[in-house]
Amino acid sequence: MSGDETDMTRRELIVAGAAAASFAALGPGRALAVPVWERQNELPLALHVNGVQHALNLEPRVTLLDTLRERLDLCGTKKGCDIGQCGACTVHIDGHRVLSCLTLAVQAAGKEVTTIEGIRGPGGGLHPMQQAFLDHDALQCGYCTPGQIMSGIACVAEGHATTDDDVREYMSGNLCRCGAYRGIVAAIRDVAGGG
Repeated sequence: MSGDETDMTRRELIVAGAAAASFAALGPGRALAVPVWERQNELPLALHVNGVQHALNLEPRVTLLDTLRERLDLCGTKKGCDIGQCGACTVHIDGHRVLSCLTLAVQAAGKEVTTIEGIRGPGGGLHPMQQAFLDHDALQCGYCTPGQIMSGIACVAEGHATTDDDVREYMSGNLCRCGAYRGIVAAIRDVAGGG
């Protein structure tokens, strides 16, 4: 069915199934409604993400992570711990790495947000950090990889990739449950020119 407009992503299929089940549970003639108090608290917000301007209406307490994943369908940024301890949600705001689970979407207004989907290498191919992760086998399950790559890019840009110990120190906020740290350090040092 490739190329057919009826193709659905796994995420779209799950959302459609959940919506159908919700409607069935409500019974005939009833509809789901967003509570009035939620709509009243939404504010217009312009977010510039990966070079694209998005006009949204958001509740002021919504995190950047939830906005990226739920409103903009940019699911490369992962929700790991949701309390700022694992680094899976790392993105860049104006070139600086931030934990998007601890950042409100309103804090990113007027700034450039870059997610894993927004990084590119020369000619539009893989970013050098993505390629280095592949070359150095710096991933296993892959769940933490987008956050690791975004932090790795920042680590090099910040000048903190001159030694293995520096890389380990400045990447310590990004956890890998699979233990691919040796490859991650090697990939970052390779991109920094020290591998």
